[in-house]
Amino acid sequence: MSVNSLKLDKLPALDRRVSIAPMMDRTDRHDRYFLRLISPSVLLYTEMITTGAILRGDRERFLKFDASEHPVALQLGGADAGDLAQCAEIAAEYGYDEVNLNVGCPSDRVQNARFGACLMKEPEVVAAGVKAMRQAVDLPVTVKSRIGVDDQDSWDDFVRFIETVAAKGCDTFIIHARKAWLHGLSPKENREIPPLSYDKVYRLKQRYPEFSITINGGVTACNEVSQHLAHVDGVMIGRAAYENP
Repeated sequence: MSVNSLKLDKLPALDRRVSIAPMMDRTDRHDRYFLRLISPSVLLYTEMITTGAILRGDRERFLKFDASEHPVALQLGGADAGDLAQCAEIAAEYGYDEVNLNVGCPSDRVQNARFGACLMKEPEVVAAGVKAMRQAVDLPVTVKSRIGVDDQDSWDDFVRFIETVAAKGCDTFIIHARKAWLHGLSPKENREIPPLSYDKVYRLKQRYPEFSITINGGVTACNEVSQHLAHVDGVMIGRAAYENP
């Protein structure tokens, strides 16, 4: 039976309690295979792969993975709803368990292509992409974002973004608990300098208990995972998992 022939409510729910963040030049198929040897159930994510790379590049190189990696999600970088829908269909054909849209990367190259964290300023564009992917596939479609960008970082801004995207069918959000500065900080500095605001993510879960909320950012120890799980549905671990598997 093909993935596209399944109904969303018949797909097994993914265990989101612990996941490994999508990391450029790190979470390739070799790293994911290694991590799966350590943990049989942690949810794995690919590096961010742009829609252009999938539609016009070496698709097999970017998307091929070993069956042992399941559950594994494909993270897409892009903004065009039609391109995102096509890539979601391709992800389903390859057997991915989830499609995730990157709305958190602040690098200049990503901004120039109009995707990543800069899209937090255009929630309607993100919502259109989510709607197109939801209509194209029965896989879970999720969004990974920051808590804000530049001076657009108030609680009301954050809620507007979440509600706009959720209205088009996304009920699972992975939140890096830092804002992003789109100018003046490197991607590395954007992972370290903006202060963590875990309470803002906890508050989001309290406001929308029906949504699945995964927290990301600054998690380096197992006891921290347990502490976060008292407030949210899942914890995503980044470089700590790569540097100390």
